[in-house]
Amino acid sequence: MVDVGLPGYMRLLSTNAASKEIRSNPRLLIYGECVRVEHPEILKDLSKGRTCLAACPESEHINIIALKVASIVSRLELEELLVLTVDGSPHCIQLHHAVEEALKIARSPVEVKHLVIYKGKASEISKEAIKTARYLFKIENLIKT
Repeated sequence: MVDVGLPGYMRLLSTNAASKEIRSNPRLLIYGECVRVEHPEILKDLSKGRTCLAACPESEHINIIALKVASIVSRLELEELLVLTVDGSPHCIQLHHAVEEALKIARSPVEVKHLVIYKGKASEISKEAIKTARYLFKIENLIKT
């Protein structure tokens, strides 16, 4: 892989919830680990001015990911939280669900932006879309209309 100036590699689950890294820069980007390999240019662009943490719901259970995120948002006052994944991945969508669940559990007021990469472009996804994606019956009805 060609180095395109990516941020230092830090894993969400290996980072202390009250890490000095996050305290010194409370603008947090949590991204699906595959983004680093599949879309390094997008990661480089979105990482500017942010603390970046990688997570992979394919190898890490989303309950553990959610607990780590809840621990972070309950201990630190984040200015911003971005979640970035590849669209269409059955694993990556779980990262969005885990973050939403963590914010609910921690009763965190932090604003979160959900971004997915589709056809080489990062697009913001609403919280309502994230929530609706959990309900196949609703999705089926949306498809039929």
